Amino acid sequence: MDSISPVIDGFGVVLQPENLLYCLIGVLVGMLVGVLPGLGPAATIAILLPLTFNVEPVTAIIMLAGIFYGAQYGGTITSVLLRLPGEASSVVTVFDGYALARQGKAGTALGIAAIGSFIGGTVSIVALTFLAPLIAGFALDFGPPEYTVLALLGIMLVATVSNGGRLKAVIAACVGLLLATVGRDGFTGAERFTFDSLSMADGIDFVPIAMGIFGLGEILYNLEQRDAASKPPAKVKNVWPSRSELRQSSGAIGRGSVIGFVLGILPGGGAVLSSMAAYGVEKKRAKDPSRFGKGAVEGVAAPETANNAAATSSFIPLLTLGIPANATIAVIFGALLIQGVTPGPQLVEDNPDLFWGVVNSMYIGNILLLIMSIPLVGLFVKILTIRSSILAPITVLITLIGVYTVANSTFDIFLVCVFGLLGYLMKKFGFEPGPLVLAFVLGSLLESNARRSLIVFEGDVTGFVTRPISGTLLAAFLIVLLLPLVGLARRWRRDTDAALTHPEPTAPGAPTAPAEHADADADADADADADAEKPRTELTGVNNSHRAADPHHKEHP
Repeated sequence: MDSISPVIDGFGVVLQPENLLYCLIGVLVGMLVGVLPGLGPAATIAILLPLTFNVEPVTAIIMLAGIFYGAQYGGTITSVLLRLPGEASSVVTVFDGYALARQGKAGTALGIAAIGSFIGGTVSIVALTFLAPLIAGFALDFGPPEYTVLALLGIMLVATVSNGGRLKAVIAACVGLLLATVGRDGFTGAERFTFDSLSMADGIDFVPIAMGIFGLGEILYNLEQRDAASKPPAKVKNVWPSRSELRQSSGAIGRGSVIGFVLGILPGGGAVLSSMAAYGVEKKRAKDPSRFGKGAVEGVAAPETANNAAATSSFIPLLTLGIPANATIAVIFGALLIQGVTPGPQLVEDNPDLFWGVVNSMYIGNILLLIMSIPLVGLFVKILTIRSSILAPITVLITLIGVYTVANSTFDIFLVCVFGLLGYLMKKFGFEPGPLVLAFVLGSLLESNARRSLIVFEGDVTGFVTRPISGTLLAAFLIVLLLPLVGLARRWRRDTDAALTHPEPTAPGAPTAPAEHADADADADADADADAEKPRTELTGVNNSHRAADPHHKEHP
């Protein structure tokens, strides 16, 4: 009974009028953000960080969490109606969602997506309710060595499981680690990379980095990429899917819930990877894979279920270990720190109202999403008609005012502009900004715990291996590090075997490859004699033209 009472008290926190209002605001803003292509929940949460300073921490995180999982469904609307994914996790939904809309089944696609999102989110919340306290209890045994290896594992997973190229993700993560070292050394007091600037003596704050890279950088990039051509949206009718369509998509919804929950926990996983993985699984399982891309209901149900399940389960490592699993969760991590709350294993015991209030608010938020998703489709489509030239200046102004209000510092405005330019250049040249921000967040955790560990071990690095938990995590880190190399070796061996098994045809007139053994010379001579007996009509045009151009050419007997 003692274990259930905090959960019940959490519902009492959520059902307070103020928290219900902020949950509703978060879900609505999230859906709006999902509809507007390119902005994304990470950028929106970063821009809205200053607005959370004057409210209670639980209220602020409830709203920010609502923005995150609300954006996952918002992106579905434009993916289905306009073939325009408003959110990165909805890219896969375009394939079959828009095809269904062209068949007059836009309502069916949106209905299946809403049901799958609700089920996936609810399954993930239930699992979060039962698993999070267990993981937090296990994590109480973590010391500096365990947190060192865990942060190292998180950075490596983010760098290897990235939407862009692995090399670019590693470079972005290295830049994030470098930025985390700026400022005064916490152990020796020495200044690092401050360039004799007092404003940088305390290091770079998280807010200017997040608001610059995700906020200003995304706005600049979207202004360059905006498409002036507008497409008329498909008409929505028959929103509730038929019984056969529900039966057809039930398996995809179940598998998408599991895939999304598991991949959402992993650092670097998140909604984008989960939706792609769920779509790939359904296509491989299908008896007729050719249906996918032409309006398969499973092609909408699986990714939409998976991305909502992943959005919810990504809160597990944040709330129990203090490790952000993706870029958006990293911004929410920064919001918790700004509110004076340190996420980690002690959060369940020290601040149960916040922990269970945030978890239980997701039940309410998912119900609100299910209720509002279809009636508000027309409103969200009309919002798309607002020109970027109007929205962008307003968003930039809010960003700059917001970052100034954090510390009343004009230097922070300068930093936002610098990181905004960096974020724009990263997007332009194919670098994902997520690994940089996550590495920046985990960098301070990695450095401080690594140095504490070395003090405890008296400089002996083998201490990381001798401790059971850190040794296991270190083995997982090595596996993650070696997996890409193993895949590269297998690919090279497969290509080599294919080249030996199916050699490329020799060009006419080109010399033949040498025989493998010396005793094959006689067979080669016999083949040459047989070729000489072939009719002239079987010779290639290249050889014929060569002989016609050479009057001294003679046929061999």
